[in-house]
Amino acid sequence: MNRKKIAAIFERLKAANPKPTTELEYTSPFELLIAVILSAQATDKSVNVATRELYKHANTPQAILGLGVEGLSKYIKTIGLFNTKAKNVIATCRILVEQHGGEVPESREALEALPGVGRKTANVILNTAFGHPTIAVDTHIFRVSNRTGLAPGDNVRTVEDHLLKVVPPEYAHDAHHWLILHGRYTCIARKPKCPECVIVDLCEYKEKTPPETKAVKRSIFAKSPRLAKKVSKKRVRV
Repeated sequence: MNRKKIAAIFERLKAANPKPTTELEYTSPFELLIAVILSAQATDKSVNVATRELYKHANTPQAILGLGVEGLSKYIKTIGLFNTKAKNVIATCRILVEQHGGEVPESREALEALPGVGRKTANVILNTAFGHPTIAVDTHIFRVSNRTGLAPGDNVRTVEDHLLKVVPPEYAHDAHHWLILHGRYTCIARKPKCPECVIVDLCEYKEKTPPETKAVKRSIFAKSPRLAKKVSKKRVRV
């Protein structure tokens, strides 16, 4: 994909969402760090439900460390892999207290040394909490980068390195969130919403989802009179 098209893609994503950010709820770098650790193989929604209650009672390394693994587990038991995550969070809090004065370090090396924190999590913290132009490649960004032709790669690190090379500097900080949100809500895995996509004409995906035609809709309604009647009541033209 040429650089002119890449710039146009991010120009449109910015126009559609000028100030993108994470959907995880937080009020400090520490709250964000814990939320991201908990979000592994879990939805942001489920993490937010748990942390809303947790942070009412403990939202500092010292306070969560005081809960212990058992106490913390009570707050996050609705999240997948909560036992392992509780152990990692407690171990992380201990390191933050003992080695970093209770503060989240602004260093990739220090972040990746924390239990439960890998490169992706470190990138999220560096980008969202500290404003670094990093890109945390998750399943959404990996899919969007490959499907659109923006930054193809056969593994997440290759895609990350590719994106860092091709994303224009003026879009570097927010590219992470634009791509995640685009993959989460538009360029979804099973049936991408191409007819609704703001970059559909710039995307190089060959198997784009076609717009639903009137003929297709009528065919659906013919097979389901009840659905046709329901739609008619809502005054939806077909």
